Amino acid sequence: MTTKSKDFYRILGVPEDADREQIRKAYRKLAKENHPDANPDDPKAQERFQEIGEAYAVLSDEEKRKQYDQMRRYGAFGFGGGGPGAGPSRGPGRAPGSQDAGAFSFDDLGGLGGLGDLFSTIFDRGRREPGAGPRTARASGGRDVEVQVEISFQVAARGGKISLTVPVTEECATCGGSGARPGTDLKPCGECGGAGSVSFGQGGFAVNRPCPACMGRGRIPETPCTICRGRGSVRQKRKIEVKVPAGVETGSRLKVSGQGERGPGGGPPGDLILVFKVKPHHFFRREGLDIHCTVPVNLAQAVLGSRIRVRTVEGKHVVLKVPPGTQSGTRFRIRGQGITRGERTGDQYVEVRVRVPDTLNDEEREKFEAYAETAGMRH
Repeated sequence: MTTKSKDFYRILGVPEDADREQIRKAYRKLAKENHPDANPDDPKAQERFQEIGEAYAVLSDEEKRKQYDQMRRYGAFGFGGGGPGAGPSRGPGRAPGSQDAGAFSFDDLGGLGGLGDLFSTIFDRGRREPGAGPRTARASGGRDVEVQVEISFQVAARGGKISLTVPVTEECATCGGSGARPGTDLKPCGECGGAGSVSFGQGGFAVNRPCPACMGRGRIPETPCTICRGRGSVRQKRKIEVKVPAGVETGSRLKVSGQGERGPGGGPPGDLILVFKVKPHHFFRREGLDIHCTVPVNLAQAVLGSRIRVRTVEGKHVVLKVPPGTQSGTRFRIRGQGITRGERTGDQYVEVRVRVPDTLNDEEREKFEAYAETAGMRH
């Protein structure tokens, strides 16, 4: 693997000055395209998916990104320093976690603002005592799942419960996440020699990362599970009920704790992140916490004045007084009938639209002509 594959900006395809939203969009697009479940016949998909996840984990975190940028400036990845490097080193040819002479170890990075700890976390170096057996998966937390949810205008304004079917990747129940057919054994991974990680070196710098062949488990099934085909995970659909708080709008996000993907090895589940999209309403429209609507009145109501019933977003009806001589386009405010969010409540604004009749019968025409004569409008 070349050093460029360790350039997190290159992996996500974003510039070095990309903001968090650019990074998030790039990650979502690439993670969807390269998810192993979407590429069952591509053995490299898991490796690409892990790299994308590593890149996003660092670049989406302000502090980790700052440290990573500092590491790049020191030439740790071959950017501006170091000579020709070695490719990946696998377990059978050398002791797990060992490094070439002259290469950095993570402990050598103690003077660079804690970068040793950072990269120990990112690349999962998996230190083990000499003579230790094959590495087993740690009980790490599951991934968060982000889903866009379309809700009605009324639910967004007033709140309410909605039912969702969420696609998640979960540990295979048939094999218990091992990837092996029940009743068969696991064997040490031939790629990493059972270490669960492989070492990559470049420019005098070496790091360990989870082995893409065994996905960091250190073992692979002798006979793959027929349900998950040896991956240890399956794609499922989970139905849940969620309470939507009042006042959400398009783009609002809601975290539902513990409803993301289950963690491998019995680890805690991730969270479900809901991103709302509000459907437009045929009568109401929203501006902040205020509700706007347009109500038609006839010519007589506008000229002589009237009382009209106006529906509110809460489903009630309020009587609104239209004074004589009201012009088309006049707006009236009904206090406290907007959207409530926290301790604030907006108002409802009603715009009156005067309807002019398209046709008149004989009696109506005579009355309008008489009015025109009186008003001096006849020519």
